[in-house]
Amino acid sequence: MTATTAGTHIPGTSDPLARRSSIGHDLATVARRAIRGVFREPEFFVPALIVPVFFFVVNTGALQDFAQQTGVVPDFKAFQLPVSIIFAVTGVSRASALVTDIQGGYFDRLLLTPIRRPTLLLGLMAADFVSVILLAVPVLVLGLVLGVSFETGLIGMVVFILYGAAWGLAFAGFPYAIALKTGNPAAVNSSFILFFPFAFLTTTFLPQDALTGWLSTVATYNPVTYVLDGLRSLITEGWEWDALAKGLGATLALMVVSFGLASTALRGRITSS
Repeated sequence: MTATTAGTHIPGTSDPLARRSSIGHDLATVARRAIRGVFREPEFFVPALIVPVFFFVVNTGALQDFAQQTGVVPDFKAFQLPVSIIFAVTGVSRASALVTDIQGGYFDRLLLTPIRRPTLLLGLMAADFVSVILLAVPVLVLGLVLGVSFETGLIGMVVFILYGAAWGLAFAGFPYAIALKTGNPAAVNSSFILFFPFAFLTTTFLPQDALTGWLSTVATYNPVTYVLDGLRSLITEGWEWDALAKGLGATLALMVVSFGLASTALRGRITSS
């Protein structure tokens, strides 16, 4: 028996060996499996929707009259809808499925194949994108039913969902980094705790010019502040490119940090396998 390697040719034979697949094929292979996993776990979506819907309904019911009577926030429902979207898309990832693959040995078997290593994460994130869209749409529909209207129209609603989805993907790097570093499902499940400083030390309930003291200072450096400003501008202001650019810049900055951590953890996992 003659041992061969992929992408080579044995002299004196007529059968070339199989070529290495393209990066697109590798990505599609991982993504298809991950996306199928999303639809096989519909029970995942109900708990993930409870938090954003709860906050939206409770906050608007409790604070809307006060906020609008004081004139601090003219339309509190429109002000809160972006907060609900952020809650809906943050922490959504296939990191728990990745931990299952690590513990079951499937991830190690993948590492024995010539699959390109970055696609092991990028394919999972393709499934994350599908998940955050599926979660963001019902929250948006709830806002529309309760009377929120968009100055930017239908196109603005699409951008609104994609803009929020970009933030969700940027944050997803953190649970993947934890999953690859620890291989522990409990650690991955606790990764959402990382979001709480982002969620509440910002303009969740009041615009930034109404914040005072240390909270105003922290909100200035919190990337969620700028993402919320961008989302809110689509609803109440129209196409405010400056606000949208700042929010996108904050999202990209977070993405660099979280994806950097996830890539480092992936290299560590590959080295130790």
